[in-house]
Amino acid sequence: MPEPDLEAAESAARAFLDALGVDLDRPGLDRTPLRMAKAYAELFRPRPFTMTTFPNDENYDEMVVARDIPFTSVCEHHLLPFSGHATVGYLPGERILGLSKLARVVELFARRPQVQERMTQQVARWLDEHLSPKGVGVVLTAEHTCMTIRGVQAQGTTTTTSALLGRVRQDARTRAEFLAIAGR
Repeated sequence: MPEPDLEAAESAARAFLDALGVDLDRPGLDRTPLRMAKAYAELFRPRPFTMTTFPNDENYDEMVVARDIPFTSVCEHHLLPFSGHATVGYLPGERILGLSKLARVVELFARRPQVQERMTQQVARWLDEHLSPKGVGVVLTAEHTCMTIRGVQAQGTTTTTSALLGRVRQDARTRAEFLAIAGR
């Protein structure tokens, strides 16, 4: 990703807030456009990582699942945050993945303007393409501020999405096992 132009973003944030009638001369607001620019730059930029895999020397063939991976993303329709937890699992093939990388993959797709449905599929497909497992399961549960603080204002509402690939999708017992581990 190219480096963000914080100066241009600050100028745009200043114009945006001014257009909404926000008094930027008020104490405490003078640096708000820069803080706003930096905040969005951070929300749109995942930390780089290197995928670390290891040979599956023991031929482990049971589910590997990381639960309650926290994430924050930004709704691409309103540019308001949504945050929640991911459960990501896979059935190993020839290689196993370093466990921290499951959280890194979630962050990779969360740190951009996004919709939850697409993000769920992107995490699953990335693992499928880069790891070649026998199956993948991803469940995301999130609260969307575009739904809870504006519009319908349905506070406390969460949205759950899932993506199941390979044996996790095709085999009813494997699917049930993953969903039970995921708490669904």
